[in-house]
Amino acid sequence: MIGRLNHVAIAVPDLDAAIAQYRDTLGAQVGAPQDEPDHGVRVVFITLPNTKIELLHPLGDASPIQGFLDKNPAGGIHHICYEVEDILAARDHLRGSGARVLGDGTPKIGAHGNPVLFLHPKDFTGTLVELEQI
Repeated sequence: MIGRLNHVAIAVPDLDAAIAQYRDTLGAQVGAPQDEPDHGVRVVFITLPNTKIELLHPLGDASPIQGFLDKNPAGGIHHICYEVEDILAARDHLRGSGARVLGDGTPKIGAHGNPVLFLHPKDFTGTLVELEQI
């Protein structure tokens, strides 16, 4: 059901410092920051030959990323994202297998302009999983 790894998302307390580290220290191709108010985050994608890294920074105190950073002040891996061909079919299959889909199960539009869903980390070895329809 799952396809390619789309990205690994890292919550960062200082977005400018993280951008500089990936761009200047690691020599990575860093995209422009974009606000995703529906998700409460500002994101920056770093393009690698085989996947992407998504830097996440909170948009305000109500952001779920702010909650993550309150518990992990230095930042850290927040979630991994896998591609799926049909997000509704994937959702229904996962629910039928006992996995919990976060929220009401209705996909939201993610940073790439595609439908996304998140799966409960307790159902996936402590890892928050995002599914993105490609």
